[in-house]
Amino acid sequence: MIDFFRILLEKQVFGVSSWLGNRIGIQASFIRLFFIYAAFINVFTILIYLGMVFILKIRTHFKYRRRKSVFDL
Repeated sequence: MIDFFRILLEKQVFGVSSWLGNRIGIQASFIRLFFIYAAFINVFTILIYLGMVFILKIRTHFKYRRRKSVFDL
């Protein structure tokens, strides 16, 4: 049961910091530390992080997919 939660956290929650780290060019561990330290200061940072998780989860549904043309068949 504990392994299930650990895997869930690594794949779902920490995916935001790794995505943002790849995008900006910073190590994901620095981004995680920033969000942890900022969470102690205010609640707004936690809401930003959860918003980023939500956006990363639904962005695959709104990406433009190339539709097959009549000529591709």
